[in-house]
Amino acid sequence: MFEDFLFRALIAGIGIALVTGPLGCFVVWRRLSFFGDTLAHSALLGVILSVTFDINISLSVFVVSSLVALLLLKLQNTTNLASDSLLGLLSHSSLAIGLVVLGFLSFIRFDIMGVLFGDILSVSVNDLLIIWIGGATILFVLWLIWKPLFAATVNYELAEAEGMNPDRINVIFTILLAALIAISIKMVGLLLITGMLIIPTATARNLSNNPKQMVIFSIIGGLLSVFIGLYTSFEINTASGPTIITVALILFILSLTNTQKKY
Repeated sequence: MFEDFLFRALIAGIGIALVTGPLGCFVVWRRLSFFGDTLAHSALLGVILSVTFDINISLSVFVVSSLVALLLLKLQNTTNLASDSLLGLLSHSSLAIGLVVLGFLSFIRFDIMGVLFGDILSVSVNDLLIIWIGGATILFVLWLIWKPLFAATVNYELAEAEGMNPDRINVIFTILLAALIAISIKMVGLLLITGMLIIPTATARNLSNNPKQMVIFSIIGGLLSVFIGLYTSFEINTASGPTIITVALILFILSLTNTQKKY
């Protein structure tokens, strides 16, 4: 018998996979995997604030992650530090601040493991609404900015010369990543969401001959990871989030056997 909680988990996983596929392609193309980790680490502070002030966790995480993303863009324009140094600074600092604040909240019941590694089997109907409405919004905005974002990814100076305003597009894209993290917390957690962005996309990169194929294959890879990962975790009683990521890794390893020439 197909349990209700497993059905909700499957619907949630499908919603996330449909979004992480296209966004993950741009993360890989633009070499922003560490940036995704930075936003994910900063989201812990958002989770703590949501518990403290009893506000929606997705909204709180989105606000905090967006602020950190905008702070990074600001620091890139106002300091001489390299981007990787700024990413490391913000990533570890925001995580440390979140843990320090958590230390003052010992009187509040707080599932830190669920936040860090996800608990997709506990998603509610409200969570599904957030995932699917939020995910549809993210994909719609990504569709609107696709052309200038892709142009800026290929050649930033040319996109600027064409009047596409790549700086504004970068801001919108970083906010979309923050929104994805906000709606993905319950699925794979803060520490594994970047894996859901990167690994299926890396698999798609090994199999595709052009950007369009890569987007399609990355979505398929994410969906397969969710389907197989959920079934496996249910059958052998393992944590759902890490199992999904492990399946994604296995699919990546299998994709390495493909020797056709890539674009």
